[in-house]
Amino acid sequence: MRQGLGEPMAAGHRILVINPNTNPLVTRRVSEVALRCSGSQLEFEVINPAAGPFSIETDEDKEQAEKQVLRLIAERETGKYDAYVLACFDDLALNAARRRVNAPVIGCCEAGIGAALAVSPALAIITTFPSALPGVRLLIHRYNAGQGASVRAAGVGVEDAARAGPETRRRLLHAIKNSVDEDGAQVELLASGGLAGQAPSLSAEAGVPVVDAVEAALVMAASSCQPHAIKLT
Repeated sequence: MRQGLGEPMAAGHRILVINPNTNPLVTRRVSEVALRCSGSQLEFEVINPAAGPFSIETDEDKEQAEKQVLRLIAERETGKYDAYVLACFDDLALNAARRRVNAPVIGCCEAGIGAALAVSPALAIITTFPSALPGVRLLIHRYNAGQGASVRAAGVGVEDAARAGPETRRRLLHAIKNSVDEDGAQVELLASGGLAGQAPSLSAEAGVPVVDAVEAALVMAASSCQPHAIKLT
């Protein structure tokens, strides 16, 4: 699925965005975020693998998804992309992809943590299901998010997160409220491609800044091509 931003031109920049799971709704959510970004001479192509896990929730899922992501990059490694975005908070295949291509490769976790810490060191990461918590804590350590960072699971699956139903929203807001009241969080980071696009409405209702990790990665990738091209909405 290809989505253009602004008025793409022949001499413009192209960024390949890969949703590592095979859920088309998640891919659509990521595409919608790309469309809301502003820019000129900039085109995002948003795709997902044809095979692999529908939802990345186990170590086996991650292993399978990583192989599919690297296969996609190998198939499309023609020099026509100025940057790549891996739209999964696990940052799976990130280092391997960086070794493979001669262009910036941006991971959602690394970009999202950087964007959130720019707001406040009192960061809470809101993930989907409880089994994701250990992996997210490892990522906090990898990216030096500091002692002030906490992580909360909303208790929803990736598919439910993407569907964004009333119960999912209630659980997300509950997790955000607990992080503020109990952890002292001053900024929230949404840790799933399934949550792409939900930051503005959650921020408005919860009364705390909420960062979309997918949007942060798109902004970083665009800035690597043309500085100040787009900004967070």
